[in-house]
Amino acid sequence: MTTRLLNHRAEGPATAPPLLLGPSLGTSYALWDKVAPELSITHRVVRWDLPGHGGSAADLIEEGATVGDLARLVLSLADSLGIERFAYAGVSLGGAVGLHLTVHHPERVSSLAVICSSAHFNGAKPWEERAALVRREGLAELAENANARWFTPGFTVPELVADHRNADPGAYAACCDALAAFDLRDELPSITAPTLLIAGRDDPATPPPHLREIADAVPGAALVEIPGASHLAPAQCPEAVLTALRAHLNGGAERGMEVRREVLGDTHVDRAQARQTAFTARFQDFISRYAWGEIWTDPTLTRRERSMITLTALVAHGHYDELGMHVRAARRNGLTPEEIGAVLLQTAVYCGVPAANSAFAAAQRVLAEEEG
Repeated sequence: MTTRLLNHRAEGPATAPPLLLGPSLGTSYALWDKVAPELSITHRVVRWDLPGHGGSAADLIEEGATVGDLARLVLSLADSLGIERFAYAGVSLGGAVGLHLTVHHPERVSSLAVICSSAHFNGAKPWEERAALVRREGLAELAENANARWFTPGFTVPELVADHRNADPGAYAACCDALAAFDLRDELPSITAPTLLIAGRDDPATPPPHLREIADAVPGAALVEIPGASHLAPAQCPEAVLTALRAHLNGGAERGMEVRREVLGDTHVDRAQARQTAFTARFQDFISRYAWGEIWTDPTLTRRERSMITLTALVAHGHYDELGMHVRAARRNGLTPEEIGAVLLQTAVYCGVPAANSAFAAAQRVLAEEEG
C-alpha cells in the first residue's frame, strides 16, 4: 500500500543538509518563494503544502485534527525522501508543527525556526468559531479579509490570497480544529534543538509577545523582531528573514571550521582562508559545513580512524599534495609514524605499488619536517 503524501517541492543539492519549510494556514508553499531559492544554495530545501491547500489532497486531514496529525504527515514526507534528520522552519501553523516535532520527535529535528507563530493561539473559541463559519459558508469572506490579517496596509501578494480562496473549506476547518487544540507552553523547556524565533513587529495574529514567551521558555533560544513585518514575514520581508535564518542555520559551518582547525591546524586553515575569493567562497563554505561540520563531527568513527581512511583514499586517487597535509593531520590525531607507514603499506596491496611508492615519498618528507 502506497502512503499518500503532502504535496511538496524540493530544491537544492541532494547531498546538502535537509531543511523543511512549513506554511501558514490559508497559504501554500508559495509563501517561501522569495526565501527558498536562496536557502537551497546551501541546503536541500523541502517545502510542503497543508492538506487541502496548494496541491495537497484535502482528505489527508479530518474534522477534529490536531497539530500532531500534521506533524505525522510531515514525518511521512521526510521518510519518503530518505530524510532522517532535518532543520525545520515554519510560519504560524507551520511553526506550531515545528514545535510539536521538536518536543515529541527530538531525534528528527537538528534545529528549529519558529516564524510569526505561537505555543498557543489565544484559546480554542476563536478557532472553533472560524471552523464553524468555514464549514457553513466557505472561504470567500475570510479570503477577502486576508490582507488585513497577513500584511501591513498597502502590501499584498495576490498569489497567496488566491491560495486562501482556493483552499478546501473542510481541510481548512480541520486545520482550525488543530489550532484550537494546540497548547505546548508547558513542554517548551524540554526543547534542546537550537531554536530561533522570528516575530513580525506589526503582526496582529501572533504579535512579538507570543514569540518572546517561547524564547523565554526554550533554553538558549534567540529572538529576532522584524520591523514592518506582519504575519507572513517571509513574503513581506524576505531579506530580513533570510538574514536571520542564514545566521541560525550556519551553526554547522561554524562547528566545521572549529574541527577543521583542530585537525589541520591553524596555519593551513588561515592560509586557505587568505586565498579565498568571491569565486571560491561557496566551495570553502561547503568544505567547512559538509566535510568538517557533518562528516568529521560524526562520532561513529574516531578521528584516528578517519585519518587512516582519508590517507588511503588520497593514495588511491593520487592526491599526493593533499596527502602531505593529512599526514600532518594524522599525527595531530594521534597516529604514530609507524602506524602511518602501516596504512601506506596496506595501500600498496589495494592501490598499487607505484601509488604507495609516491605516497611513502610524500609522507617521508612531511615526517622529516615534523621531526625537524
